[in-house]
Formats: sequence, C-alpha cells, structure tokens
Amino acid sequence: MKSKNVDVKIPESELEAEDRGAEEERPRESDSNILDLSSDYPQDKHISIQRHLADLEKLADLREDERKPCPLCPEEKFKACYSHKLHRHLQNLHWKVSVEFEGYRMCICHLPCRPVKPNLVGDQTLSKMGAHYHCIICSATIVRRTDMIGHINRHVNKGETESRFSTVRAPKSSYRVVKESATDVQVLPNHSTPQKTDSYFNPKMKLNRQLIFCALAVLAGERKPIECLDAFGATGIMGLQWAKHLRSSVKVTINDCNENSVTMIKENCHLNKMKVKLNSREEDNGETVGNGEENSDTIEVTKMDANVVMHLRSFDFIHLDPFGTSVNYLDSAFRNVRNLGIVSLTSTDISSLYAKAQHVALRHYGCNIVRTEYYKELAARAVIAAVTRAAARCNKGIEVLLAVALEHFVLVVVRVLRGTTPADDSANKVRYLIHCQWCEERVFQKEGNMVEENPYQQLPCDCHGSMPGKTAVLLGPLWSGALFNTGFLRRMLLEAVQYGLDEAQPLLKTLVCESECTAPKHFSTPSPGDENKQEECGVYIRTPNISAESYLVHGKRKSEEVLRGAAKRQRAEHSAEHPPFYYNIHRHSIKGMNMPKLNKFLNYLSEAGYRVSRTHFDPMGVRTNAPLAQFKTVLMKYSTPTYVGAQAEGPVHLPGEIQVGEEVPAAAVVKVKEAELAEDDKSGVTAAVFTESYTTHCAAE
Repeated sequence: MKSKNVDVKIPESELEAEDRGAEEERPRESDSNILDLSSDYPQDKHISIQRHLADLEKLADLREDERKPCPLCPEEKFKACYSHKLHRHLQNLHWKVSVEFEGYRMCICHLPCRPVKPNLVGDQTLSKMGAHYHCIICSATIVRRTDMIGHINRHVNKGETESRFSTVRAPKSSYRVVKESATDVQVLPNHSTPQKTDSYFNPKMKLNRQLIFCALAVLAGERKPIECLDAFGATGIMGLQWAKHLRSSVKVTINDCNENSVTMIKENCHLNKMKVKLNSREEDNGETVGNGEENSDTIEVTKMDANVVMHLRSFDFIHLDPFGTSVNYLDSAFRNVRNLGIVSLTSTDISSLYAKAQHVALRHYGCNIVRTEYYKELAARAVIAAVTRAAARCNKGIEVLLAVALEHFVLVVVRVLRGTTPADDSANKVRYLIHCQWCEERVFQKEGNMVEENPYQQLPCDCHGSMPGKTAVLLGPLWSGALFNTGFLRRMLLEAVQYGLDEAQPLLKTLVCESECTAPKHFSTPSPGDENKQEECGVYIRTPNISAESYLVHGKRKSEEVLRGAAKRQRAEHSAEHPPFYYNIHRHSIKGMNMPKLNKFLNYLSEAGYRVSRTHFDPMGVRTNAPLAQFKTVLMKYSTPTYVGAQAEGPVHLPGEIQVGEEVPAAAVVKVKEAELAEDDKSGVTAAVFTESYTTHCAAE
C-alpha cells in the first residue's frame, strides 16, 4: 500500500481480516430488499455431493501430463498422482461407497471438516477417523455409511425432503395426490408410516372409512344438520368425504394437534374446492367453484388436543382414530356428546386386543384375555366394555350399533342414551366370561354378586370332571349384550348402495345376516322404496332388537315414556338377539374325517332346529345357539372318511337309539365306522386302524 509516496507494508493476515469484515458489513449496508444470508437461505452444496462421476473428476482437473491431488482427501492421506491413478481412486474409494438421494451422490469425504476428538495417540489418528459423509438435506456430517442411510431415511419419514442447497430444493409438486371416493388429498412420501409422519394415510383402511361414512349418513337422515368431529384428521380424508358427499346435512370439524397436519388439511380443503373456517372466520381461498357458483361447503379446522376440543364443544357424531388405543379419549368423548348421538372409535392396537400382549390389554382395557378361537369377537367385546364404563361415568348408557374386528383394526359404533337408567342397564351387561381351555366351551357368568361354590357348573361341558386340575379360566370383564343393530345395519346398507361404496356392501350384508343369525340365502336386500314407505309412517325400521333409534320421528324426539317403553320391549325380546360368540369348523373337525362344506353344514344345523349364520370375524366361523356338544355331533354325523375319495358327502348313519341332539358315545361311532369299512375298504385301511385312531382322538378331546 502506498500513502503519500510512502510504502507501508501490512501483514496478509490483517488484509484478510479487513476483507472478511468488509464482506460482513456489505449485507447490513445494502438495501432491505436484498435477502439476508441466514442459515435458512439456500447455500452452495459441499464438493462431495455430485450427480455424476464426471462432475467429481472435473473438480480434480485431470490432465495426463500433470500430477493432481484428490479434491476429497488431504495431502497427507493421498499424494498427488497422474490422471489414471486418480481416476481409479475417485471411482473406488469415493464414488462406489457413496449414498444416493434424489439423483445426487453423497461421496465419502476425508477433508478435515469434521471435528475429531483427541485421544491418547494424538493427531496421527486424524487420517483414520476423519472420513465422513455430508448430508444433502441438513449438511450434518455422519461417519458411517449405514448411519448416513438411516439419517436420510429419518428425514424422508419426517417429510423433510427439501434440501437446504438451492440446487436440489424439492418442488411442492413432489407431494403425491391420492384419490378415494371422489376426494383428493395430498400425502407425503412416507404417508404409510405411522408415528414417523405428520400426515398418516393408510389405503388399507378404506373399508373402515366407508363404514363410518355410512353410519354418519344414517344419522344425518334422522336429524339435520348435525355437527360431526374427526378428532384425528391427519390428511383430513375422512372429514372431506363427509362434507363432500353429505353437503349441508353436516357441519364438519377436523382436528389435529400437529401443525404440519393442520397445514396439509387446509391445502386438501382448497384442493377439493372447500372453504376453511379458522377461529370463527373463513379463508378467502376457494370461494367459487366450477361455473362461478358459490361454494357453501365449509370445513372448520382446529389445532388442539383431542381431549380439549371435545371438552369445549358438543357434537352429534364423534370419530376417534388415534394411533393405538382410544381409551385415553373416551371420557372426553362422552362428556359433551349429545343425546342419541353416535360415537365411533377405531382401535389399531391389535397386538394387545388379539391377546398377543395380554399385559397391555390388562393395562389399557382392564380386561384379562387369552388367545381363543373367537379372539376377534373377544377383542370387540373388550373395547365395548371399556366404552360402557366410560359412558357410565358420565351418566350415559350405550346401544351398540356395529362392532367389526378385521385384520388391521377393531371398529365400534355406539349410540349414546342419556340418563342414569340406560347407564345402569348398560353397566349390568358387562360381565365375566368362563372359558374352558380343553374344549373351548364358553358361557357368561350369571348376574348377581353371590359367590358360587362351583362355578364350573355353569359350563355345559364336563371337562372339569373328566380332566385333572383346573380346566377353565375367567376372562373379562366383557360386554355380554348384542354387537349389532339390525335396523341400523340395513339403513347403512341402503346408504352404501346409494353412494356406490362397493367394498362396504358385502361386509354389511354379512353383518345383517349375522345380526339376525340367518343363512345368507334367507337375506333380502332392502329396496329404497321400502325405506321411504317406512319413513312416511314416522318410523324408520322396527327390528327384533328394538332400541331408541327405532322410534325417532322427523323433526323431534320421542318423550322419555316412549324410550322407557322401548327399553321394556327390548328386555322382553332379549331372547331374539344373536347368540354370543362362534365356533370354528376347522378347530372342531375330527382327525381322519372330511368335514362337509361350510354352507351345507349351516343347512344341517338349521335343519336340526338351531339358529345359525356365518360371521365376519372368521371366514370359517359359525355363529349358532347350539351347544358345543351338539355342534360336534352334527359335524361328525355329516363327515366322511378321508380315504374314501369317491364317496359323496352324506350323513354317517348313527345307531337308531342315538339322536342328533344327544351326546354320541365313542363306542357307537367306532361300531358304525367298522361296519362301513368292512363293506367298502378301497384304500386297504382296516377297521382296527380306524378304531385305534378314533379312540386316541376321543381321549385327546
């Protein structure tokens, strides 16, 4: 530097500091319109992040006649070399061990940009421990390749796919749009991973959403408009379907406590051309739809804890679908739900409900359960028992309208009956179950608080007398009442047909047959004309299981006297309810015998004078009021030996003194089979072999 013809030497370090200070002052002195360089502003990517190997070689500036150092290694680790050797080094030691993400490769870096903890050896370990990767999303440095892959996956699961580098910023169009029941929703790339995404969306729960929609549509036909709440919105798909199809009949509120989910719910509302109401005000977006028509569909979106929003407001319809159990939200749900309203809940903690984690079921539901052949119905009754106790604490009773237990969830839909009398009646239906662990016979404990001297006498089987030790276990407390309301299910089926919900229709038909305990061939699909005719009379549907919902009149509710009369009729016709639990035909089949086809076996049981139907809980299950002994007798009568392949299905002729309703002695069965084998022994199996095998089977039973 020259000043007044005098040479002044300034150290280079001071010049660099001056330049650095000038660079730091420039943004402050510039106009406010210029963006501030903060950590959120996109920065240049690290040199170890490249798209192609050729881009990495350009950094090295390979030339045949010159030695060049590696751009990703310090000089003490890799000395300068010629182009062919440097090319192999970049390809084998950097490119092949890179981590790929959205077309970019994060190569391993040996530069001293990662701080290394000093150890006893000293700085000699810098070259060994300094290898690391630079994250393309958050610019973190990770040592191991497997850890880097897991680090990137965690970003993806959280929906953080936008890089801080301007060159790889992910566009908003990367969101995937999913369409279900004429409703479009945006979902994140990890939408199917629960607890790791802000907008969980499971396509396998489509059937669940259709069943809940049908239940809401039935309630909307009784009185309108109704206020309904989706307490756990996630993407908002369920509430959007309610508002889009039911229109002015419902006032939808979608709630979620996660801010990102609430933002996505608003975007999905605008995607479906609906207004969003926030804190008693409407957003201006989406005011017109289509040909300039005004859109009257408004959805209220709230960001609260589910317990808080249910305490603050009253609703006619509440749906709970948290991740796992719903018991933490039952008290709040029944606190403010209106009289004759509906509460539906979906429980996805099937590991505890299906008796895989029994201690968790005891902790959450206060219920002792074991793995049985009817474990799915056991799970549904355990959930309803917890719902009943929560409603009774709020002086409310329940009427179970629907209980479904499938592979991924347990769905329970109940109607709320306000008053202490319905609460007491519902609480009295929560009982313990006596389950025989040998033959799997089961029976609910009798009402009363007196201790019985021998509770085994309540079981129809005699396993306690013939088997050593304790043969039965006490399960529960469980719901002992009906699981279905036939009239409500028939109206749900009409709504499913009207809105074209094809997946829900077969299940609803099965549920109607199961609630009536009739064979599928006796089922008749109700027509809309019959439904309208009943609506003109002021009564929707009158079923054997008469409830408060059967006496609803348009525009008003019946008085308490009518409700009390309905309860009396319900108690009088309690015997018409479907029988509890079911038997699995495979579980009780006889070894060495071909059992009849399931539909034929249903006809055989029906001809024997028992009520019988199939069940949705188990594809090979049979719901019947026949005791287990009679069930086995009919099954054995119409079974054929396995080795008689050409013999048609038909009854096994029992001796004249043995009837279908009686217990069949093993000696009589052996005698019959020996006679049949003596007449026709096509496979060379002697009667003595069958006698030995059947005697062993009887001893095991």
